[in-house]
Amino acid sequence: MTRTTNARIAGVTYLAYIALGIPAMVLFDRASNAQGTAARLARIAQHASDVRIALLLTLLTCFAALVLAVALYGITRDQDRELAVLALSCRVGEGVLNAVGPLITLGLLWLGTAANEAGAPDAEALGGLLLKVRGWSGTISATFFAVGSTVFSFLLLLCWMVPVPLAWLGVGASVLLVVGLPLELAGFFGGPVVWLMWLPMLVFEVALALWLLIKGVAVPERG
Repeated sequence: MTRTTNARIAGVTYLAYIALGIPAMVLFDRASNAQGTAARLARIAQHASDVRIALLLTLLTCFAALVLAVALYGITRDQDRELAVLALSCRVGEGVLNAVGPLITLGLLWLGTAANEAGAPDAEALGGLLLKVRGWSGTISATFFAVGSTVFSFLLLLCWMVPVPLAWLGVGASVLLVVGLPLELAGFFGGPVVWLMWLPMLVFEVALALWLLIKGVAVPERG
């Protein structure tokens, strides 16, 4: 495929990723918004339809990550093939790790609906573990995303294929996540700080997606 075609695909996929990922998070958070593991499992069972929709949306984001990885590789490979392969690998790893989320969601849904059945497992203990693992796997997947985004943004900056301020925004937003996500995983902070940490990346991805759709990418130059 040509670089222009890859740019268009990347632009559409960036927007699709956001359009799929945010509703998935909102639906699951709403379906599990309760205090205590037992209450969360009961609420998941009550909102099983929302959980199933969130599961399907999350599964689609796995393929969006893979498509985006290939499209961005097609844009940047002529600048530095080794770095482009590294970024591609990180984004592929992100897509594969994203698939852990639907598996855990299925386990939570099963626990919630089976809690009152005879012979059901210790739903509260196992459910608490699954909820923790779901959060941890998401953070690890996001770390792969952040590293891949850092390399791709650096390549876009290096060859001047998009406006320099936009490329710098991508580098800065990505590095912020590369540093912040492992600290979040290790338990050094959480809550509103995490959402604030993601805001620059949201601005960058929406702006880059629109630029790629409307303008495409310039002929690579070495900075």
